[in-house]
Amino acid sequence: MTDDATTLSATELSAAIRTRRLSCTEVMEACLDRIGALNPQINAILYLRPRAELIAEARTADAELAAGRYRGWMHGMPHAVKDLAEVSGLPTSWGSRAWRDHLSHSDTLHVARIRAAGAIFVGKTNTPEFGLGSHTTNALHGPTRNPWNLAKSAGGSSGGAGAALGARLMPVADGSDMMGSLRNPAVFNMVFGFRPSFGRVPGSGKGDVFLGQLGTAGPMGRTVADMARLLGTMAGYDPTDPLSLPDEDLTLHETTDFAGTRIAWFGDLGGHLPFEEGVLDTDANALKVLAGLGCEIEPVVPEFDMNALWQAWLVLRGFAATPALTPLYANPETRALLGPQAIWEVETAMGRSAAELHAASVLRTHWYRTLCRLFERYDFIALPATQVFPFDVETPWPAEIAGRRMDTYHRWMEVVIGPTLAGLPVAALPAGLSASGLPTGIQLVGKPRADRHTLELAQAYEWAAGLPVAQAPV
Repeated sequence: MTDDATTLSATELSAAIRTRRLSCTEVMEACLDRIGALNPQINAILYLRPRAELIAEARTADAELAAGRYRGWMHGMPHAVKDLAEVSGLPTSWGSRAWRDHLSHSDTLHVARIRAAGAIFVGKTNTPEFGLGSHTTNALHGPTRNPWNLAKSAGGSSGGAGAALGARLMPVADGSDMMGSLRNPAVFNMVFGFRPSFGRVPGSGKGDVFLGQLGTAGPMGRTVADMARLLGTMAGYDPTDPLSLPDEDLTLHETTDFAGTRIAWFGDLGGHLPFEEGVLDTDANALKVLAGLGCEIEPVVPEFDMNALWQAWLVLRGFAATPALTPLYANPETRALLGPQAIWEVETAMGRSAAELHAASVLRTHWYRTLCRLFERYDFIALPATQVFPFDVETPWPAEIAGRRMDTYHRWMEVVIGPTLAGLPVAALPAGLSASGLPTGIQLVGKPRADRHTLELAQAYEWAAGLPVAQAPV
């Protein structure tokens, strides 16, 4: 059964370890063998720890099981943490040459919870510098390649996590999401991603939690059940985060009865967003699956100024992203190490006023209330997860879509900002492959704090679609 260890879902793997059908040592060896064979091509896993150390930890986990000690559902399972979160004893670079020599001495909160559930940390997963942009490449570690086509991007900023899952290097993955960073790489790599309700997964408690209300950590998985299991580990109230939500049972109810569920399909937002040819056609596959479950899908264009929403996004994102970047920018030596996205964010934010920040926050509130009114008529909102298929890995970012020039490095990701600004739960669902074999998918957006219900429909979708649609050919 050792040869099958990397093909099992995380949930199946957990059961196999607990019942001792598979040893932690066998699982670790299978995982490291696959990383050794494929990671040099994909570049998803960074800072891989020495094999001897990891095998020794796996043997310790086996000895604990034999003695009747069970740490949790991730007991002895290999895990790699996105390189925007800290793992005690491992380097954290945030994808930047400015932090290339940083060694972490403590765990980020959600990492500590994963450790407590029994995981063995094998290394980190690659990310763009400071998570800026949805293409995982940086000057320190290089690009992460898509296991469906090694010449293409794995998305980002959780691109290393998405590629590691798509290539079966890891059973489950954590990531984070401000501008689609759990959603874009999930559908680029034909796996699942989930951006939880804001506050569901507490922040790190480093003093910025009152201000940092856009980004959140969250799970990715090859199945929705795996993703929900990891969310349950990462989530839960913590007093160090004043905005964290109360504890809640996130255990999924296994139901496929969604007859009469009403879904508003935003599509291209009434022509506001450009799409690469074939993306919306591929997304239509996902809508057919949802309709087959009995969902009633209705095209809807929100009554809102989407150009104004984009401008508000630029202000709020810059305000959230630049505090960590400003000291590096202020020092000429470290500024020279920063990439163009980081420079752009700081210099753009420097020209903003407090009045602009307040106006953007007010507009954000109006947007949230607009969606709340829609939820009086609809149970879910759906929209594409990406505007393009995975693109050339050597391209910094898509400069044009369907003949429309992208005026910033992240304008091609605009489709993801609406759920972020509203703080809503969002599941990224693979829709299938293009005619040329490239993946894409949709976002399924739930009502405020309806994380479990959103995941339950996502799971019903997975089962009805027969996902995974295919195995990555790498």
